[in-house]
Amino acid sequence: MHRRTLLGGAAACLLAAPTVVRAQAPITLNGAVQFNDDHVFNRTLLRFEELVKQYAGRPVNFVLHRNSSLGLEKQYFEYMSAGRAVDYGIVSPAHMSTFSRAAPFIDAPFLFRDLAHWNQVMDQDLLAPVAQEVERRARVMLIGYAGGGVRNIFANKPVSNMAEMRGLRVRVQGAPIWNRTFQAAGMAPQVIAYNEVYNAIQNNVLEAGENEAAGVLAMRFFEVAPNLAMTQHAITVRPICFSAQTFARLPREVQEAVRRAGREAGVFGRQTESTEDGQTLARLEGEGRLRRIPFTDRAAMLAAVAPVMATYAREIEAENIFARINALNS
Repeated sequence: MHRRTLLGGAAACLLAAPTVVRAQAPITLNGAVQFNDDHVFNRTLLRFEELVKQYAGRPVNFVLHRNSSLGLEKQYFEYMSAGRAVDYGIVSPAHMSTFSRAAPFIDAPFLFRDLAHWNQVMDQDLLAPVAQEVERRARVMLIGYAGGGVRNIFANKPVSNMAEMRGLRVRVQGAPIWNRTFQAAGMAPQVIAYNEVYNAIQNNVLEAGENEAAGVLAMRFFEVAPNLAMTQHAITVRPICFSAQTFARLPREVQEAVRRAGREAGVFGRQTESTEDGQTLARLEGEGRLRRIPFTDRAAMLAAVAPVMATYAREIEAENIFARINALNS
C-alpha cells in the first residue's frame, strides 16, 4: 500500500508535487512560526512536536520553519487550508475571518473580564462551535488553544485616560470588531501588516499599537513606543491549527497523537504565556526600556464598547457564544 507523504521544504517547495513512499516510511510534518526560538509560540509548537513523537508509536519527523521564513500567520492558514507547504502552526483567529465570521470574535477585544474568566472559557470548551465551523469551511482543525497574554497599548507618548486616547493612531488587527471597538473608545484605528508596525511608529505614520508582552519583546516595539498604557483590553486566544487534508492522510495512531498533543500543547502554551506575561513587562520596565502607565478609565472604556460588542455578536450569529461567555462567573 502506498501513501502520499506530506510536503517538505521551504517556500520554494510550496507547489511541489507529493512523493509516493511506503506506508511505514517516516512521516514529515512542516510547521511555521513568525518568531524566534525564545518566543512562547515557538516553544509551544516544539512541545507539540515532542508530544506527537511520544504518543504516535511510530517515526514522525518535524520541520519547524521559524522567523517568518514562510511568511506570516495569514499565509500559514491559507497554506494549511489548501493542504500544502504548512501542516501545523499557531494562527490568530483574526486570519480566519474569510472562512468563519465568528472566528475573530473568540479573540475579540473586551470579551474577557480577566484571566480567570478567560481560563473558564478555555476549560469549558465554549469555543467548540467556532472550531467546528472553521474545520468545515476552511479545512483547518483547531486542535488546541494557546495564548493567555494580556494585551495593552504601546505608544510613543503617555496615554492614561480616555481623553489622552482620543484620536490615537493605533494599529489593530484586520477583523472588523477591532476597528469598531477601538473607534467606539475614541481612537483612530488603522490596519497594517504586523511586521510594518515598528517602522510606521518610527516614521510617525502611527502613534501606537497593541500587543501582549511576548509580542512587544519579540518585535522590540518598546524601542519606538516605550509607553505601555495598561488598558488590558484583550486576552489572547491563539489556536494551534492543523491542516485537515494532512490529518486525513495520517495513520489512525498518528491522528490520535496529533489530537492529544494539540490539547496538551495548548495547555502548556496558555500556562507559559500567562505566567511569563507580567514577568516580561516587569523585566523590561526594570531595564528602563518600557514604562507601564496605569489606565484610569478602563470602566468607561468598557462601557463605550459594550453596545458595539453586542451588535457585532448579533451580526455574525455569535450571540449564543457571547451569552455563554458573559454568563460565566470568574
